[in-house]
Amino acid sequence: MPDVLGLLASVAERLPSVSKPAPRPTLYRRLALTGLVLVLYFIMANIPLYGVPRQAGVAQLELLRIIFASSAGTLMELGIGPIVTAGLILQILVGAKIIDLDLTQPEARKKFTGAQKTLAILFAFFEASAFVIGKRYWAGTGVEPSTVIMVLVILQLAFGAVMVLMFDELLQKGWGIGSAVSLFILAGVAHSVFWSFMGVVPGVAYYGLIPALISERSALLLARPNAYPDVTGALATATMIVFLAYVQAMKVEIPVTSPRFRGIRSRVPLQFIYVTNIPILLVGILVSDLQLIQGILGDFLGPTHGFYQAYSKALYYISPPRGIVEASLDPLRTLTFATTWTIMAVIFGLLWVEIAGLNPREQAQRLVKGGLEIPGVRRNPQAVEGILSQYIYPLAILSSIMVAGIVVVADVLGAYGTGTGLLLAVGIINQYYALIVRERALEAYPLIKRILGEE
Repeated sequence: MPDVLGLLASVAERLPSVSKPAPRPTLYRRLALTGLVLVLYFIMANIPLYGVPRQAGVAQLELLRIIFASSAGTLMELGIGPIVTAGLILQILVGAKIIDLDLTQPEARKKFTGAQKTLAILFAFFEASAFVIGKRYWAGTGVEPSTVIMVLVILQLAFGAVMVLMFDELLQKGWGIGSAVSLFILAGVAHSVFWSFMGVVPGVAYYGLIPALISERSALLLARPNAYPDVTGALATATMIVFLAYVQAMKVEIPVTSPRFRGIRSRVPLQFIYVTNIPILLVGILVSDLQLIQGILGDFLGPTHGFYQAYSKALYYISPPRGIVEASLDPLRTLTFATTWTIMAVIFGLLWVEIAGLNPREQAQRLVKGGLEIPGVRRNPQAVEGILSQYIYPLAILSSIMVAGIVVVADVLGAYGTGTGLLLAVGIINQYYALIVRERALEAYPLIKRILGEE
């Protein structure tokens, strides 16, 4: 496996890449470039694929569209899917020690990043080929694409995925702020929320909440049929955003002291949502990938094939319902969805604690190496680990259950942008706020740059 990782990394070295800026641009220039990348993403998300019939309508589930920041039938059809899937697979392999790689070392991180880049491109070509060979874009149109057209569509889809890779590399290398993956997810959620409030498609009788309140008396009801945006969804969206912002600011503090500075006590804060939004993100990615596979199976096997129907039925019961009406029509599905997502969130939460080095053992080693100790506890990693395990594992389980519960309630109430999308969006906004505050501090106090070695 390490040889495969090295091979993937060596391939990445021969691919086009973005170099770090020298000198580093100012914060305002980086914000401007981040905004430009976002504009380019929206432009590409509205450029239809050449060679695909305009009347070809490819249905796309909302969860898949938001998690992968994709747009059906456009250059952004694949979105961030190849990057996220490649990164998730490699993270699990490294965390499970199947790949022996110390990500605290710069060379190991470079190797990991290169392997992820190559693997993401391979996934992009694989997914694009599956879409095209399965005739997804031509089903029901009576059009039989030529080999040249099929190759062109594959290249267009792969080009869109590669551009997302380049955008992500551009931002993370220091030309912009944050990462393109987070930026595009946030943009997708914001677009979905705005469209739910203001969108209008008269041809198919689709109206967002505000236009519906103006034109339809039925919109005054708490729940509208067909999972259209309703008053309950708007209230759920506002409530969830406020609640998530509050919960993500909560912390559990552990008292510590330093033997070098007797009498001085401090506290190490642990986020109450200890695993942040990672467990529900992983659950969302898993379900989104299963939905993606469902579309590919439908293209190859056809909608009447027995295996496809069984697969679709199983996936239906773990996919989130959209709104009170849909949730109440099939209570078994709602119960199965809530149960499976909660169980998977707890499993992924505990797994992430081990993979990301957030477990008591590694946290205890960091405290001891940093010259800190817990009052009343012997200064050795095993004793500190025992105390930390009383905090960390309950926090990991409780926070995983909490984020799963938030998503389940938001989806059942029909919150705009889906519960998963809102959870991710609030977390990303917090990250961007912290990044911008940090960058402003570095610009205001250049000495901090020297201390951190960023000059």
